[in-house]
Amino acid sequence: MTGSLFKGNFWSSDILSNIGYETIIQHLNNGRKNCKEFEDFLKERASIEEKYGKDLLSLSRKKPCGQSETNTLKRALDVFKLQIDSVAQSHIQLAQTLREEARKMEEFREKQKLQRKKTELIMDAAHKQKSLQFKKTMDAKKNYEQKCRDKDEAEQAVHRSANVVNPKQQEKLFVKLATSKTAVEDSDKAYMLHINTLDKIREEWQSEHIKACEVFETQECERINFFRNALWLHMNQLSQQCVTSDNMYEEVRKSLEVCSIEKDIEYFVNQRKTGQTPPAPIMYENFYCPQKNAAPPGKATGSDLARRRPLPIPKSLPDDPDYSLLDNYSLIYQ
Repeated sequence: MTGSLFKGNFWSSDILSNIGYETIIQHLNNGRKNCKEFEDFLKERASIEEKYGKDLLSLSRKKPCGQSETNTLKRALDVFKLQIDSVAQSHIQLAQTLREEARKMEEFREKQKLQRKKTELIMDAAHKQKSLQFKKTMDAKKNYEQKCRDKDEAEQAVHRSANVVNPKQQEKLFVKLATSKTAVEDSDKAYMLHINTLDKIREEWQSEHIKACEVFETQECERINFFRNALWLHMNQLSQQCVTSDNMYEEVRKSLEVCSIEKDIEYFVNQRKTGQTPPAPIMYENFYCPQKNAAPPGKATGSDLARRRPLPIPKSLPDDPDYSLLDNYSLIYQ
């Protein structure tokens, strides 16, 4: 910490000017405003983290994700859902941590505000006293100068009336001169008294100004250090969140490494197989020559292959009532 830069660089040659002090106060107010902005940023970031965590938690617990998978892939998905749940919880925890950091920033701001208030009250009083005494001194100076001019005029009047015969007139002039000299002496004493008082007040004000500069510079060093550390810590917290999430994701990757495609296929087959014999070909069945001991449709074995035979040629038997005559295109049923 420097401790001496403020008190050596914030003065003004004008005794009524407080520009140096006001410049420092404006800078401190800006610094306090910057801390408040970072505090609000942390609060808003906390709200974002909390919402994200809750949304992710809801997604993990309510949204199906490969729920019908089996065996090794199912175990990997279980780990996946579990770790996503943990990631969501970690973001909610981060939100609480950020709110705590925002609270610390607020407490720091209020602490500095109270410390500044004491110094500001002393300086405000010193500025008012300095300004008031300067005005009184200037009024005393004006009065003194006016009394001096009045005395000079009285002396000139006495010199001009040296040849005047009227003694009463001369006496009045001498009385006025004596009175003006007394007034000059009195106003001179009053003026000197105000000058001495103003100089004492000026020294007291300068002493308080130096003390205030030291207090304010110390506060500003503390504020910059606190703000810097808070920002550094915030970055560490975000980095830790990434590391934590990645560790959880690594657990999912590990579970995926032991996921076996062959085992999952084998598991499905063993659990859900329906049989090892495929259906046989459908055999041809002649309507006029039914096969004895023919297998039911769809149940014939592969060795009983169907062989297509030529259709029987009907003979023309006029005396047979079961057949119609084809030679003469007769369709009469006898």
